[in-house]
Amino acid sequence: MGHWTFLTNHAHVLLCLSDDGDMRIRDLAVRIGITERAVQRILKDLAEGGYLDVQKDGRRNHYDVCQDRPMRHTVEADSSVSDLLKILH
Repeated sequence: MGHWTFLTNHAHVLLCLSDDGDMRIRDLAVRIGITERAVQRILKDLAEGGYLDVQKDGRRNHYDVCQDRPMRHTVEADSSVSDLLKILH
């Protein structure tokens, strides 16, 4: 079996944070199988794109997935993040 998956790491981060918005970067990295630095870049992408709301709580962050946002690719542009999460949960 190859090393590819059907979902991107961005989708994996959204899926994990939709389950637990208090996950730490370290925990996300371990769960997804990528580096903490990669998780940081993905979190930045998702927040800048309007797919995550980030609230600081001391030294920790809480993440809320913006489920009403449309998917980014033209193939799935008629679907929202909420539609994706419903399918995967």
